[in-house]
Amino acid sequence: MKLMEYQGKDLFRRVGIPTPEGVFATTADNVKSYLAAHPGSWVLKSQVLMGGRGKAGGIKFADDAQQGEMLARELIGKLLQSIQNPAGEHVKSLLVEEKVDIASEAYVSIAIDRAAKKPIVMVSRFGGMDVEEVAAKNPDDIKKYWVDPAAGYSPFMGRLLAFRAQLPDGYRKAFPSVLGALYTLFMDYGATLVEINPLVLTKDGRVIASDAKVELDDSGLYKHPDIAAWNTAAPADEDQAAAVAIGLGMSNYARFPDEPGKPAKTVGTIANGAGLGMGTMDAIGNAGGGAANFLDIGGGAQADLVKKSYKLVTSDERVKAMFINIFGGITRGDQVAKGIVEALAGDDVRKVPLVVRLTGTNAEEGRAILDRAGFVPVETMDEGAARAVALANGSN
Repeated sequence: MKLMEYQGKDLFRRVGIPTPEGVFATTADNVKSYLAAHPGSWVLKSQVLMGGRGKAGGIKFADDAQQGEMLARELIGKLLQSIQNPAGEHVKSLLVEEKVDIASEAYVSIAIDRAAKKPIVMVSRFGGMDVEEVAAKNPDDIKKYWVDPAAGYSPFMGRLLAFRAQLPDGYRKAFPSVLGALYTLFMDYGATLVEINPLVLTKDGRVIASDAKVELDDSGLYKHPDIAAWNTAAPADEDQAAAVAIGLGMSNYARFPDEPGKPAKTVGTIANGAGLGMGTMDAIGNAGGGAANFLDIGGGAQADLVKKSYKLVTSDERVKAMFINIFGGITRGDQVAKGIVEALAGDDVRKVPLVVRLTGTNAEEGRAILDRAGFVPVETMDEGAARAVALANGSN
């Protein structure tokens, strides 16, 4: 689950990370009323999940209520496009925050290093919009530290990173506690990424999280029902809303538009795992076809979710054949097979030719279930992709 900035800052405040004063707004009237009651200089920040919104014109500055209302009307409904998201995302809401006097901008994040099997902390004294260029051109300016989750965070780690990253002196006192709070958020809320860019040092000596990027593991949302409820309000488009409605994460499903000069997107796909899903789409492309969608069913898919996912994919009228590609680790092959059989047994689904690849945990049991139901599973991903493309094109 990816959070909007205003939601990420809500979590920041819960763990004690300072943020600018501000308010979440969904209309220009909300902005006008707030600024009229709080004179000063303010920043209107478009609430979108894409990166690069500043360069895309999604951040504006206002000095009074009338200017704020005008800019809010300009931003709400605007399509923002960036290098990270060329297709763009429409602005539906704003975060109105105090404009702070910036003395310096730093960068800090915590992510999961899958190779090391530890959280990795990254810090740089060069924060702001161009931190990606710092990472690409001067990677040594980003200092790293791997935290042993069994031992947890200690303040000396923050002091060490502040020294190594050569953060300005004004950061040194506050940084260990800010990083400690960020680590608490990362662990307690099941995050896969927490990022502050920039972590601002103001001219009056405050250290403030001026931005927030937070991604949470959907599997841990049951521990925080209030945050799980954000999922119903947060989706930015129809695909995200559809994914959330059937119990998937917002990023687990996306449809792809047809492209001139390329094969029609006629093969629906379901896979367990983002990497396998992308590999499945590549295999379909290599077989001369076009994947109509991406759907990552996750690591513990049960029969009911398989059925809902099948119905979601086939609701796209362009889909002429389906390729389900499952590697059984946590996901059991027999559960997937039961879901497929149940999905096709009802009259409430649109049936299309189906190709299934099952391998891994309980794969033999799953293939037996499919055999009894009249399906013929394939052995390899490339074989399955080629078969699905042929079926989508009307071949047997």
